[in-house]
Amino acid sequence: MRTLTILVPEGQDNLTSVVGAYKFFTKANAYFKKEVFHIQLAGVTKEVDLYDGLFAIRPQTHIRDIEKTDLIIIPALAHNNIPNVLARNAEAISWIKQQRKQGAEIASICTGAFLLASTGLLKGRVCSTHWNAAGKFAELFPDVDLQTDKIITDEQGIYTNGGAFSFMNLLLYLIEKYYDRATAVFCAKVFQVDIDRSSQSPFTIFNGQKDHADEEIRKAQNYLESNLSDKISMDELASSLAISRRNFDRRFIKATGNTPIEYQQRVKIELAKKSLESGRKTINEVMYEVGYADTKAFRDLFKKITGLAPIDYRNKYNKDAAVNENY
Repeated sequence: MRTLTILVPEGQDNLTSVVGAYKFFTKANAYFKKEVFHIQLAGVTKEVDLYDGLFAIRPQTHIRDIEKTDLIIIPALAHNNIPNVLARNAEAISWIKQQRKQGAEIASICTGAFLLASTGLLKGRVCSTHWNAAGKFAELFPDVDLQTDKIITDEQGIYTNGGAFSFMNLLLYLIEKYYDRATAVFCAKVFQVDIDRSSQSPFTIFNGQKDHADEEIRKAQNYLESNLSDKISMDELASSLAISRRNFDRRFIKATGNTPIEYQQRVKIELAKKSLESGRKTINEVMYEVGYADTKAFRDLFKKITGLAPIDYRNKYNKDAAVNENY
């Protein structure tokens, strides 16, 4: 029998991801009629408080008492003060690295990716986390290939997933791997989860990364956001800030994680999303409003960023809008 260790680190702030993992694998064991995993909650303290003491988790064992485990699940962390959280979990970080050397597979849920990345095991690998934590993650771990459009990443027994309740898709993915497809489908039906969902792009809200010290780049961001319907020359924008185009691109990427053109595109598509969610404008009207005249170019870019065609996005999030549009 294998051992599944659900880690309960200090600074863990998501009761659902701990309870969810426990319930999914318990249900999988029962359905499979064989205890594929012995499931245990392990921590670095006897009790971890959540939500200002409203809830508490009492791990069954301490990680130092576990010599070997087969699968580790790292739940979501509070990401408002990640350096402090990581410092409080130095023992857990060392333990995860040791278990990996002994062959353990590791899965992080949402912002649990910060703890996993701090072990160095994600260096050069693809990783996902909650889209709202992407800027901070990229700042702390620039050597990780962050792809927040993905709900699940899988590289040689190291798994990560996107944000919030998308962790259920990761659990189903692991259940299918360790049990079988029938067990995963059963769990999907019991917990009413849309199985095989692969992207969190439709749920992403692009806010623009402005938590940086480059004042000229912040001015450029503000200009791009204030002139969405205009055709903007990036060469002229760079020149107006007395920056060479090459240096402008380099500084923009360093500050925001996007090239100037990518940033402009994401701002335009974010505005288009909001119009499609709440208004009654046609898709063509929305397209013109954000500065596009080429229908195919707009549709392709919208789908690339959101994972959905404009009409599908509108029909999904705006029930009051007409669904039969000639587009």
